[in-house]
Amino acid sequence: MSRIELKNINKYYGKQHILKDINLVAEDGDFLTLLGPSGCGKTTTLRVVAGLEKPETGTIYLDEKQIVNAQERFYEEPGKRGMDLVFQSYALWPHMNVFNNVAFGLSVKKLPSPEIAEKVKAALKRMRIEEYAKRYPSELSGGQQQRVAIARAIVSDSKVLLLDEPLSNLDAKLRVDMRSEIKRLHHDLGTTILYVTHDQVEALTMSTRIAIFFSGELEQVATPMELYQNPISLRVADFIGNPKINIIHAHATKENNALRISSDLGTFVASPDLLTDDVPDADTFDCFLGIRPEKIKILAAPAAGSITASVYSVQPAGSETIVNLKINDTNILVKDLDIKNYKTDQDVQITFETAKVNVFAKDSGRLIKRVVGD
Repeated sequence: MSRIELKNINKYYGKQHILKDINLVAEDGDFLTLLGPSGCGKTTTLRVVAGLEKPETGTIYLDEKQIVNAQERFYEEPGKRGMDLVFQSYALWPHMNVFNNVAFGLSVKKLPSPEIAEKVKAALKRMRIEEYAKRYPSELSGGQQQRVAIARAIVSDSKVLLLDEPLSNLDAKLRVDMRSEIKRLHHDLGTTILYVTHDQVEALTMSTRIAIFFSGELEQVATPMELYQNPISLRVADFIGNPKINIIHAHATKENNALRISSDLGTFVASPDLLTDDVPDADTFDCFLGIRPEKIKILAAPAAGSITASVYSVQPAGSETIVNLKINDTNILVKDLDIKNYKTDQDVQITFETAKVNVFAKDSGRLIKRVVGD
């Protein structure tokens, strides 16, 4: 087992409150990604788990074993936590070849040479870099160096693998290739992984769950699909998705236990079973619709319930077209998977399913109406 639990973790740098009462669990075998903008606390959280930073309050457990108790000033040494860390900068020894870089930790543990050789060869084979065993880091590409860094991390059969923005220094094609490699590695090893990134594509494509941070606070923990379909707040909704979600001003009126919601896109009723506990107490209130661009359809001809919009701009993107529309003073982004020649100022008809619309309270920014899953 390799379950990690953080309870009431607070971290300060001087007077700056970096981590604010973080409670988070990575279950055994999880691929848990810590996601958020720069400076949100995700890397500090990883460093606290690794033992490179000491929190001022809180506890951390690895399985049933307590590895941090800030109140009692107990912080288990990083080397005794059974975790390996892959840095953004790779951190390879420049004077050692690939084999010796990967073998270094095993040599420190004074394992027998035949056992070291066997483990290193297996790790190099898993990362598909056996042929580079005698090369030095300066003779490797960025992607190859990253594979060496990961091989060094997995060679010790650690309980937990920690990765701190490991793909940020790679070009776009290499990032795609390495995402596939890391996801396959997790599948094969079943190791618990904590992964830090600011790249939502990495988080959505690789993770079993995502923990999203803002300004030192943990905002939401969910599966990639749940996070994308039902972000718990406006700032999560705005952060997740490319193109960004459409945020449209609306007004809500309570009708029995349901909500009647009106906007430039028309009026619909949200049934009680789709509403959350964050619906305001007032009978009427302002709110925002959240509609993903791919959930809006441009029709070939008018249809019952369709809405007239004007094409503001068109962005062809190969396999898809991003169309910016205007309805009165409301801007709407549509992601059209068909390749069509829309013209600027052309009138088009659009439609969408109200079941695929999120609603957020204006004052609190919290989700008050969920999307029905696909």
